[in-house]
Amino acid sequence: MITGLRMFDAADALKTVLTTLDRDVREATQLRALLVPELRRIIELGHADAEARLMEERDGTACAQRISNLTDAVIRTIHDAVVWRLYPNDNPSTGEQLAVVATGGYGRGTMAPGSDIDLLFLLPYKQTAWSESVVEAMLYVLWDLKLKVGHATRSVEECLREGRADMTIRTSLLEARYLFGARALYEELVTRFDTELVMWTAPEFVEAKLRERDTRVTKAGASRYLVEPNVKDGKGGLRDLNTLFWIAKYTYRVRDQSELVPAGLFTPEEYRVFERCEELLWRVRCHMHFVTGRSEERLSFGLQPRIAERFGYEPRGGLSGVERFMKAYFLIAKEVGDLTAIVCAALEARHAKRTPVLDRWIGRFRDRFRATAIEAEDFIDDHGRINLRTADAFSRDPVNLIRLFWLADRHNLPIHPDATRAATRSLRLIGHSLRSDTEANGLFLDVLTSKNSPETILRLMNEVGVLGRFIPDFGRIVALMQFNMYHHYTVDEHLLRSVGVLAAIDSGTVSEDHPIATRLIDTISHRRALYVAVLLHDIAKGRPEDHSIAGAAIAEKIGPRFGLTQTETEIVAWLVEHHLLMSMTAQSRDLSDPKTIQKFASVVQTMERLKLLMILTVADIKAVGPGVWTAWKGTLLRTLYDETEVLLSGGHSEIARTDRVRLIQMGLREQLADWDPAFFDAYSARHNQAYWLKVDAVRQFKNAGFVRGVMEDGRTVATVYETDPTRGVTEITIYSPDHPRLLAIVTGACAALGGNIVDAQIFTTTDGFALDSIFISRAFERDDDELRRAKRITTAIERALRGEIRIADLVADRHPPSNRSNTFLIPPDMAIDNALSSRETVVEITGLDRPGLLYELTTALGRLSLNITSAHVATFGERAVDVFYVTDLTGTRVTQPDRQAAIRNAVMEIFASDVAALRAEGLEALVESPPPREA
Repeated sequence: MITGLRMFDAADALKTVLTTLDRDVREATQLRALLVPELRRIIELGHADAEARLMEERDGTACAQRISNLTDAVIRTIHDAVVWRLYPNDNPSTGEQLAVVATGGYGRGTMAPGSDIDLLFLLPYKQTAWSESVVEAMLYVLWDLKLKVGHATRSVEECLREGRADMTIRTSLLEARYLFGARALYEELVTRFDTELVMWTAPEFVEAKLRERDTRVTKAGASRYLVEPNVKDGKGGLRDLNTLFWIAKYTYRVRDQSELVPAGLFTPEEYRVFERCEELLWRVRCHMHFVTGRSEERLSFGLQPRIAERFGYEPRGGLSGVERFMKAYFLIAKEVGDLTAIVCAALEARHAKRTPVLDRWIGRFRDRFRATAIEAEDFIDDHGRINLRTADAFSRDPVNLIRLFWLADRHNLPIHPDATRAATRSLRLIGHSLRSDTEANGLFLDVLTSKNSPETILRLMNEVGVLGRFIPDFGRIVALMQFNMYHHYTVDEHLLRSVGVLAAIDSGTVSEDHPIATRLIDTISHRRALYVAVLLHDIAKGRPEDHSIAGAAIAEKIGPRFGLTQTETEIVAWLVEHHLLMSMTAQSRDLSDPKTIQKFASVVQTMERLKLLMILTVADIKAVGPGVWTAWKGTLLRTLYDETEVLLSGGHSEIARTDRVRLIQMGLREQLADWDPAFFDAYSARHNQAYWLKVDAVRQFKNAGFVRGVMEDGRTVATVYETDPTRGVTEITIYSPDHPRLLAIVTGACAALGGNIVDAQIFTTTDGFALDSIFISRAFERDDDELRRAKRITTAIERALRGEIRIADLVADRHPPSNRSNTFLIPPDMAIDNALSSRETVVEITGLDRPGLLYELTTALGRLSLNITSAHVATFGERAVDVFYVTDLTGTRVTQPDRQAAIRNAVMEIFASDVAALRAEGLEALVESPPPREA
C-alpha cells in the first residue's frame, strides 16, 4: 500500500486533469462539477503519500514542503483551467495583468495538512472585469474543495498602503512568494516593499513582533512547559521560530533562512539547532493533522500517546513512551527559547531593539533595590547588565559559571545576552571538579536561599543549561512531563515554581492567602534545609522506584555537597521522603479521629518537622497549577497542623480542640451579630467539632444562613448551589435528614444528569441531619447555563430525597455514556484498614475517575449493608482517591475476612473495564501490584 502511494505523482495527475478537461466547458458551475472531484482525489492521494513518506523518512520539514508543493500545483491547475476554459485572454491589456502570490505561512513554502492557504491576487492598479472573474472562479473551486483560504486582491500601491498601517499585513508581505502570473508585478512589490516600508523601520518592526509574541504566548500559556502545549502558537513552538526568521529577514534583509549564518546571526552550530527544532516541530504538527484529520494545534493528552507511537517511542528507564516523547518535545521548546535569546542579543548589537527583552524578568526589582557596582574582576556592568570582562572568563575560572548568576541575584541586575550565550557554549566546563567546589556550591546555595527572587535566577540557570549540569539529578528531570491531568507543568518547572511560592511566603507577600505558612516561616530553625528540600522534593520523578524514597537518597548525597550540616541534610532527606504525607492525610483522612492525628504525629515526631512540612506542602500544592490550591485544602491543612501541634507539644488534645472550636464559633457569632444569642447557641450546638475545624469561615457563614432559612420555611429537605470561578467548579449544598442511602442518592442524581463530582464535604449534625457540600466540574462556560444545569441536578436530588422518584430509575434512564477514553490507564487499588480509626473501618479506593464513579461506589457499599459515616473525595487529574469511613449497621467495624473480601470484590467489579484495558495493553503486572502513589 505504502509503495503504491509513494509512486503517486501529483504533477502528472494534475496535468492529466487539465488535458482531459472538456473543451466545451463554458459555465463556472459546470467547470467546478468536473474539476472539484478530481482535485479532491489528487489532494487526498497527495496527503496520503506525504504521510507515508513522513512515517518512513521522519522528516517534518520535508513533509511540510511536500504539502506546500502539492498546494502550489493544485492552485496552478485551478488557475489554468479557469483561464483556458472560462476566461481566455490571448491579448491582455496593461490592466489585465494578474500575479498569484503565496503569503503568510503558505508563503514560506511549508504547510501542515490542515494549514490555511494565504493568497494575494496582485493587480497593476485596479481590478478589471476579467481579473475579478478569474479570482472569483478560482476561489469558488478552492472553497468547494473545503480548503481554508485567506485571500486579498490588491494592487501594488494598495499592498504598500495597507502594509504601512498594519503590521500583520506587513509581516504577511514579508513572506510573499511568487507562484505564477505576471512576475513583473511581484518584483515591483518586493522592490518597493523593501525600499519604502522596510528600510529604516527595523526597530519598529522588531518591537511589534516581540510584543505580538508576548500577547500570543500569554494567550496560549505563558510557560513553554505546559503539559498540553500548543505546537504552533505556544511558547517554544513554530510561531516563535517564524518570529525569529521574520525579525532576521526584516533586519538583515535575507531572503532565505540559510542566509542567517553568513549574515552573522547564528553560528553554523546554532543554525543546525534552528533546523533541528524546525524539523521536529513540523513533524509533530504534521502528525497531529494527519491523526485528527483537521487543523489541530494543541498536543493534548489524547493525542500524545498516538504521536509518541508514530515517533517510535517505547517505555524505558522508568518512563513511558509518551513521557519520553514529551521530554524530547520540551527540550526542543527549550532550544527555541535559547535561539530567541541569541537573536535578541544580535539585534541589540545592531541597535535594532530599543529595550532589551531580557530586562523584563528583573524589572520588578528595580523599584525595590538599587544596583551597586559589581565587584568581580571577570565581570562588568554593561549598561545596566552583567557581562563578561574577557571572552575566556569561564574557561579560566569555571566557578564564574555559578558566580555570574550569584552576581545577578546580589546586584539585582539582568544578565547580558552575550554572557548567557557564552555560558551556554561553556557547559562542558561543568564537571565533577566544579560540582565539588566549595565556593561554587556556596554561591549556589546563596542564590537558592536569596531574599530577592530565587525562582527567577534559577529559571535562567535552567534555561541556559547550567542548573541541570551543576546538579545532574536535576538535569534528569528537565523537560520531564508526568503523563497525567493533575500536574500542569513539567517536573523542573514545578520545582522552580515551588521555590517561587516558598520565596513569596518567606517575603510575606502572600500572607493573606497563606497566613499559617507565613507565620511559621519566621519561627523555623532550618531555613536553608527547607529551601533545598523544596527544590529537591520531586527530583527523583521518572524513575522506576518510589520517587519520595529515591529523592531522599539523592538529598543525602547533595546536602553535604551544598555545605549543609548533618542535621540539615537529615531534615532535607526526611522532608523529601515524606513530602506527600501531610497533603494526603489532610485530604483523605478523618481529621476528627484522634487515631488519624496520632498516626501522623508518630511520623512527624517534632514541631520543627511539622512546621517545615506544612510550609513545603503549601508550596508544593500551590505550584502544581492554577486553581489546584483552594481555601478548603488550606483549612484541612490548618486543622491537621493544629491537631498535631497540640499532640507534639504535650497538650491535651480534647481541651485544645474545644478551645479552638470556641474561638471559631466566636468569630462566626460576630459575623451573625443580628442573630438572637439563644438561637445561635442552639445552631452552633448542632454541629460537631469536625465541622468547626474542617470548614472554612466563608463556608460556615453561608451554611448558617442557608440552614436558618430552611428551618424558618419549615422544610426538612433543601439544596442551594453556586459557581466557583476560581476553582472552575459548581458547588451544591444539601440539607436533609441523614440516612445510609443519602450519599448514594446525591451522587446518583449527579451521575444521571452528567455532574462529575470532584470533591465533597460530608457532615452530620447532632440531631441527625446531613449538611453535605458536593463540588462538580463545570460543563458550561457561561454562568447562567451552568446554574440552569445545577438547578436540574438539585431538583432531582430533592425529589429523590422526598421519595418522589427512584434514583436507580433516574440513573438507568440516563443517556448511554460515550466510549471511554483509554488515554490514561490507572491501575485500580483499594485498601481496607481497621488500624487507621478507633471507631470505623477505612476503605480507601484509587482508580481512574469518570462520571458516576462515586455513585457506583456508594451504591456498592450500601448494598453490602455498610453505613458511610464519613467520606473524603479527592481527584488528582484523572485519578480519583475516595476514602470511606464505614461501619456495619450495628455501628461496629468490619473485621470479618469474608465481609472484607465481599467489599473488595464489589469494588473491583466496578473497575472491571479498567482492568481489562490494562490487560489489553500488556500491563497485567500493574493490576496485581499497582505502582506507588505519586502526587
